[in-house]
Amino acid sequence: MSEPVVITKNLTRRFGDFLAVDHVSFFVEAGEIVGYLGPNGCGKTTTIRMLLGLLQPSEGNAAVLGFDAFRQSEEVRARVGYMSQKFALYDDLTVWENLTFYGGVYGIREKAQVEATLSLVGLAGHGSELARSLSAGWRQRLALGIALVHHPKLLFLDEPTSGVDPAARRVFWDLIYELAASGVTVFVTTHYMDEAEYCTRVGMMRDGRLLAMDTPADLKANVLPGDVWEVFGGSLQEGLNVLPNVAGILRVGLAGDHLRAITQHGMTAERLRAGLSSAGLAVTSVARSEPTLEDVFLSLAKG
Repeated sequence: MSEPVVITKNLTRRFGDFLAVDHVSFFVEAGEIVGYLGPNGCGKTTTIRMLLGLLQPSEGNAAVLGFDAFRQSEEVRARVGYMSQKFALYDDLTVWENLTFYGGVYGIREKAQVEATLSLVGLAGHGSELARSLSAGWRQRLALGIALVHHPKLLFLDEPTSGVDPAARRVFWDLIYELAASGVTVFVTTHYMDEAEYCTRVGMMRDGRLLAMDTPADLKANVLPGDVWEVFGGSLQEGLNVLPNVAGILRVGLAGDHLRAITQHGMTAERLRAGLSSAGLAVTSVARSEPTLEDVFLSLAKG
């Protein structure tokens, strides 16, 4: 069995008294799409910067593609692609000029390789456009092309879809799947719960700690303490106040125009209706629902 492409052991980073990354340990296998999920400021970017050798850890160690991430950082950076939160594009250069400039940093001189990268990210025919004229979605594609132009084996994407519309996000994830199918390992940070569903495995971070890492299906099956229900009808505010006191209900929250409740395993619709009725809450319907990664994250964060 081949060695994982990323291995971290007790990876820790402090900034003065602030603990940004707290003894994080995980691995990434070749060919995986690993999502690193969590709110802004939870330590996702700091983790990536340490894996790239851009930050030294306060404690712990990491290996990337078989190299020590801190003692052999040049070897690591030559073999990985990195797309940062703020795309480092030169607005006064064209799409083609941006790509050839960054390709030159990696020693890429062949025009055919630049053209192939443009085609891969869907920018063929747009090479003469100035970067400043591109929409957020097209800038995102160009930034991805820059991270891919040297054919890396491992790709770090740091919140790559932040600030782009849902359609552009979907197209971007189609590109990620294509890359993974071609043999590229992808490590992507996000705070969008729905995006994490696309990943092979998901790590969930909060306050610098890695709370869990597993497949989306296993996280839903093993982390949630009970069943998920949708509760319709009645006053939402009243429901938020009343439901936590109903026997068998473990957690309740808003979900659009209704309430979403986590109950103990084995709860039936009849028992739930009876409990709500006895608490004086008028409901029109209750229905079982599929768990989401948001349910998982909330359970872990409050655990």
